[in-house]
Amino acid sequence: MSENNPIIVIDRETGKEFQENVLGEKWIRWAYQDSSSSLIEKLLFRSSALSTAMGWYYDSPLSKGKIQSAIDELSIDTDEFADPQESFKSFNEFFIRHLKEGARPFDGGEDTIVSPADGRVLVFPKLEEDTFVPVKGHGFSIRKMLPGIAERYIGGALAIVRLCPADYHRYHFPCAGEIVKAKDIAGAYHSVNPIALGAGPDVFGENKRSYTLIKTEKAGTLCYVEVGAFGVGSIVNTKTQGRVAKMEEKGYFKFGGSTVVVVFEPGMINFSADLVTNSAAGKETLVKVGQPFATLA
Repeated sequence: MSENNPIIVIDRETGKEFQENVLGEKWIRWAYQDSSSSLIEKLLFRSSALSTAMGWYYDSPLSKGKIQSAIDELSIDTDEFADPQESFKSFNEFFIRHLKEGARPFDGGEDTIVSPADGRVLVFPKLEEDTFVPVKGHGFSIRKMLPGIAERYIGGALAIVRLCPADYHRYHFPCAGEIVKAKDIAGAYHSVNPIALGAGPDVFGENKRSYTLIKTEKAGTLCYVEVGAFGVGSIVNTKTQGRVAKMEEKGYFKFGGSTVVVVFEPGMINFSADLVTNSAAGKETLVKVGQPFATLA
């Protein structure tokens, strides 16, 4: 991705392309694309200090005044909010808002896997090796992302769902199953924006992240990964054990851009055709949680 290239996303519901509005784009490009910024990049994005400070601020009442400006700048639909805007006591209360019942309908079919979150999706229908390449020229390693458990997923399929500040930031289970293992992995706080991905850091293998193994009846044991990022106060998993239902809430991200990665064992699923086509062209697809994502193979 060149320095001047905009981020183009395909809206699944309309089929039209749009240019993504990136909060803090100037600073992201400076940190990752300016050759003089390597020391700053290390200080800002490899340390938790600034993200922790930002998390404190956005949890505090001092941040409440930023809610309306974010709604205006990012064109957020307030009609979807389960609670009135004036009830939010901090920016993070707004950021992790619940939606009204029925705002995200989903396909309840047993053979359907649904999107785990609102976000911009790239899919990789078959991982021939341990690397996947969401940005041309920069590979990311499953072995590095999932140390100790990666082998079972090589030859499988992988989906990246990238959340932006405008998105609903609660994430859900894409199908029914049972949690069999969960693990937190410490790491850096790189941005998950394509600008940063294109600069070369292995965001998925270096960033703070959590993974959950979910044993399903028909889709094998999938691995659900939450990747933290710059400005993310925390990854909060609200369901950590036992049986899970399709579209049951799994957790939420506090303020910042964040990503969910879902990895399937070989031969278990087929991603939806539009996601495959768009991803093959190097374009993300904007989807909503609960929309069709894949079917059983």
